[in-house]
Amino acid sequence: MREPNRHLPETDEQLLERLRAGERDWLGTLIRRYERELFGYLRRYLGDDDLADDVFQNTFVQVYLKIHQYEPGRPARPWLYAIATNQAIDALRRRGRRADARIDGATTLDDEGQPRPLFELLPAPGEEPPETAERDEQRQRIRAIVDRLPELLRQVVILAYFQGMKYRDVAEVLGIPVGTVKSRLHAALTRLTEEWKAAEEGSELYPSVAVPDV
Repeated sequence: MREPNRHLPETDEQLLERLRAGERDWLGTLIRRYERELFGYLRRYLGDDDLADDVFQNTFVQVYLKIHQYEPGRPARPWLYAIATNQAIDALRRRGRRADARIDGATTLDDEGQPRPLFELLPAPGEEPPETAERDEQRQRIRAIVDRLPELLRQVVILAYFQGMKYRDVAEVLGIPVGTVKSRLHAALTRLTEEWKAAEEGSELYPSVAVPDV
């Protein structure tokens, strides 16, 4: 789609407002802005590149059809993610299966409050960093645990940790209160901790999992 020869909107919100006003030729610009980020999210959520591509395209069909529902000034990113998430859920329902997220390890907070992948917090024998094979094994174990989480818990993990959304934006995407986002995330990380502890069979090297502040 050819980009219109007009002043490029500086923000995503301005771009959506242009679309809402009937300037539909800005849709291609919006797609380019979100192509990498939103497709990456759908690929994590769905675990299927081809299905993610279909859902990505359907997402922007829905944006085109529902643009009149966009409220000027409303944050654009969670509005788009909400449409994408609903399209992903519908696609999975049609296929009769749950999402199988391909995640490179859940993120937690280290002792200094910095977010890091959980497998990086696991102490390695001695002072040397873990070998690549060992780290890959840890990553696979974390992925398997996250994949087994119930759908409602995995949704908040993907949005909050892997897409870096604030709690209020996750709440808007999923249509739930912020308190519910926090409780689901806490439940997800608690479940992750319990399963890892079971796998470690009581190892004292298991790190604690903290829920980040809003």
